Amino acid sequence: MSVSQLVQEAYTGLKSLVIGLGVTGKAFCQPGVTVIYPKEEVDNLASFRGHVELVGKEDDPAVPRCVACGACVKACPSNCLTILCPVAAKEGEEGGPVKMGPAPQKGSKTPGVVIVDFSLCSLCGQCAKTCPVDSLQFSDNPYMVSFDRKDFRIDLLARLRRLAEQ
Repeated sequence: MSVSQLVQEAYTGLKSLVIGLGVTGKAFCQPGVTVIYPKEEVDNLASFRGHVELVGKEDDPAVPRCVACGACVKACPSNCLTILCPVAAKEGEEGGPVKMGPAPQKGSKTPGVVIVDFSLCSLCGQCAKTCPVDSLQFSDNPYMVSFDRKDFRIDLLARLRRLAEQ
């Protein structure tokens, strides 16, 4: 390799270094778009999609609109929704503890348990689109964090009751 080729190679390397530092310098001087949580909070939550939550009735917000038809469970590609309904006692059976079965159950118009496993949810929205009574919507809670996966199994009926009390 001749001296002129070495100088040409060094010049090309230095030129690319200066161009790269220029790009980095421009990006460094521009204002940041990332929100650093403790210092500031997110203010544009209109388009945020958190986990699904139940919508309460107009006259009684603690009671869900859900009619336990099971359409949302069937439409969910991630199998993250579970709806259980009280199972009607068969003839000859005693009352005993209430048995629960998957929705839909014959004669049941209200769910007994509604659980979403947010760790499995893909936020596709098929459950909310499929619901015939519009009983599901997306929450606007961006600060849902945990180290334990169990914390992402959310009892939606209990959450609806808590939100109705506030």
